[in-house]
Amino acid sequence: MSYETAVAQMYALGHELAHMPADKFDLAQIRVLLAALGHPERSFPSVLIAGTNGKGSTASMLASILQASGLKTGLYTSPHLVRINERIRVDGQAITDDDFALLHDVVDRTAERLVGEGDLPWHPSFFEMLTAMAFEYFSRSRPDIVLLEVGMGGRLDATNVVDPRVSVITDISLDHQRFLGETITEIAREKAGIIRPGGIVVTMPQLAEANDVIGNAILTAGARAVNAVPYVPPVSPGSSQYSVADNQHPVSGPRQRYSLDVMGSTIRVDSPLIGPHQLRNTALAIASAIELRDQGLQQITANSIERGIRDTHWPGRFQVVREPRSESQEPKAQSPEYVFDVAHNPAGAWALRSTLSSVYADRPIMLVFGVLRDKAVAEMAEILFPMAERVIVTHANNPRSATPQEIRLMAARVAGEIGEAESVAEALEQARKTTGPDGLVVVTGSIYIVGEAMRTLGVRI
Repeated sequence: MSYETAVAQMYALGHELAHMPADKFDLAQIRVLLAALGHPERSFPSVLIAGTNGKGSTASMLASILQASGLKTGLYTSPHLVRINERIRVDGQAITDDDFALLHDVVDRTAERLVGEGDLPWHPSFFEMLTAMAFEYFSRSRPDIVLLEVGMGGRLDATNVVDPRVSVITDISLDHQRFLGETITEIAREKAGIIRPGGIVVTMPQLAEANDVIGNAILTAGARAVNAVPYVPPVSPGSSQYSVADNQHPVSGPRQRYSLDVMGSTIRVDSPLIGPHQLRNTALAIASAIELRDQGLQQITANSIERGIRDTHWPGRFQVVREPRSESQEPKAQSPEYVFDVAHNPAGAWALRSTLSSVYADRPIMLVFGVLRDKAVAEMAEILFPMAERVIVTHANNPRSATPQEIRLMAARVAGEIGEAESVAEALEQARKTTGPDGLVVVTGSIYIVGEAMRTLGVRI
């Protein structure tokens, strides 16, 4: 089977969230599938990371720390920006096309046999298939440890079949209410489903409703809580500063820098992941790394934590890119500067707005915005649109994407100039033509919008 065929067959399973009944989710199917594959999920130690916002940033930063410590590290994240291979990595390298095709064939043939024999009622979903492929890949690659980002929720997510060394819970807010519940309490209950009896939970205080649920889940399970708060610096001019790289490199941008006491040493945190919310994600990654060291991974040191944070690569999270000037442009022509951020819910929108205010307070902003129609579109618009001189609404090539007309209707309460573009490429072209020399083009609202913008501009992931 070719790689192209494997990817096509995966997408033919559909974007299951668009059509799936809310009560579809359970772990029975993935367990049957993994048992038939010989339980690859039992062949490697793991860390399981759940939350509404920040779980991918936390996972990528922790992966970088572990790699800097000399540990062979697997990383499974979702969704992807440009290519599906991005979701499955070992030591930062995405699964190859050949390996993806091979493992798809192995898992798909197994699933078809199980359906034919009556052991499965239907073919596994896109995410169940991909999770099984990731587990099989890690089983064959034999990493020292694997970091697994929960796809959605936690309790019934396909990743939640492992026995993690550490469970990490990042910030919880409203998202995926159709599947997880309409309140913070209900959503937190789903996230807390990754807590194991007698296990280790790395988290920190957040919304009161979430705190109550997580605290009670820890007590009920007899688990041990690790509080990451000691690794969050005070947010003040004297302790945490933002700085913007002053150069024309195509991938330059701001970094977050501050000093922190870690394992008896003072390290200099120098992170490409910026904004007050990333202080919390960094703290979770540090606390998780220290817990893993205490469990026997002695390669982890204060120095490797410092280097790992510095070398973290997690594109699309307040990523600043200056578009390279083409040969056809006049010598003095200015290429726009872009900020790519995958904020896709109100909490993410507030984090983006806060970071823009901190880093680019005096820059006029052109906002390119697209969003999935099942998100809190009106609330996100009310948060983001007022900070822009002009907004261009568009949509990604995804059946769940809201059309520009739908976005305008849902954002009717927000005053200001709102233009429309029928594609991300058209939106970027409009932005390029109308943005002044000091302007900033901010692309946000959905990982699919950001991914298409990166592909259009040729930004390397």
